[in-house]
Order: sequence, then structure tokens, then C-alpha cells
Amino acid sequence: MIAEYTGAVVILLISTILASALLAIHLLVGPRRSFAEKNEPFECGERPIVSPHQRFSVKFYIVAMLFILFDVEAVFIYPWGALFTELGWFGFVEMVTFIAMLGGGLAYVWMKGALEW
Repeated sequence: MIAEYTGAVVILLISTILASALLAIHLLVGPRRSFAEKNEPFECGERPIVSPHQRFSVKFYIVAMLFILFDVEAVFIYPWGALFTELGWFGFVEMVTFIAMLGGGLAYVWMKGALEW
């Protein structure tokens, strides 16, 4: 039984040794220069316009949560597409109902102005 896992253990051991060796080489040989520009927050290659510690509008978080919500729900469409012929009309009606519910939720959010900047 243990012989089955020998290959995985060897690969894990080699990768651990290699990662440790590379980190050690970097710590020994790598540059340690520090200057003002290096310590500034990076913002798309430009100097920061405002402080990175300022508060963001709640709308940023609302849009992010809505994106995650609709993105995760849209993932359910892929398995349905793969099994479309096997599910038949029942699967089609269920998916139309699912997409109608998603569309209704999107319409509600849009009418409430959550997607307006």
C-alpha cells in the first residue's frame, strides 16, 4: 500500500527541497536595496493620486458582490450546456426558469440603481 504513494512522496520531497534551496539562494545572493519609490504603493505604474488608506464608496463593494453573485450563478449554465440533449425539455424549462430568475434579479438591481456610478 505504501509503495503506491512512493512516487508522490518523492515528488513532494524534491519540490520542497528545490523551493527551500531557491529561497535560500535568493536570501543569500539577492539585492537588498531600499529607496523611497520602492516603498510607495504601486498603482498601475503611476504615482498614487490619493492616499491608499481612504475609504471607498459602498457602491464599489455592491458592484463586486453583485458580480460574484451573477458570476457564480452563471457557472451553473455550463453543466446544463454539456447535458442539454440528455436533459430534454425538462432541462430546458428548468434553465429558462433559472435564467428568468437571474434576469429578474438583475432588473431589480438595475432599477434600484445599484449599477449606477
